[in-house]
Amino acid sequence: MFINHQPFLIIISSPSGAGKSTLCKMISSNDPLIRLSISATTRKKRPQEISGQHYFFVSEEKFLQMQQKQEFLESAEVFGNYYGTPKKMVDDSLKNGHCVLFDIDWQGARQIKENYASQQIVSIFILPPSLQELERRLRARNQDSEEIVQDRMKKARSEISHFNEYDYLIINDDLNNSYLKIRSIIESKRVERQNPQDIQNFIKQFL
Repeated sequence: MFINHQPFLIIISSPSGAGKSTLCKMISSNDPLIRLSISATTRKKRPQEISGQHYFFVSEEKFLQMQQKQEFLESAEVFGNYYGTPKKMVDDSLKNGHCVLFDIDWQGARQIKENYASQQIVSIFILPPSLQELERRLRARNQDSEEIVQDRMKKARSEISHFNEYDYLIINDDLNNSYLKIRSIIESKRVERQNPQDIQNFIKQFL
């Protein structure tokens, strides 16, 4: 049981293929108090993806208009495509008492940290067991061309170099164990964010 806690932001980053998107889906689908942030992107929709559920798929023109109007909490260009987190969705979720979970890269994480106090954020970096395993996972997805796979591998080393900007580091050698570790981190943050006044009110019944 938790005494009411103040909602916070959960940032999860990793090189592409390390498992962060799968872990984020597991977390958000098993916790009604966590909302998965949905980004707008100019990337082409993949066959299994649904607009508004996986991403908001927009044209480059529309994205740049939103960017100019400062509607994004963070935005970045990745592999020739734009990605951005709409501010309103995040603010509305926090006001309604929900934590917001971000599946973003280190650039986006930095931008979010510039807009919120450190105590409002918990950040986690996911590593693969090895670069060889990362490449195997990328190829097993069978979604990208050989050129893109190689680009992702080159980018992975750069992304991994930013691991020390995060509060926690998890090596994803087992998906379920990694999920449980992240759950434990979130639960600890909830305890930390319990409302002091609500704690006092709860304690009064024992005095």
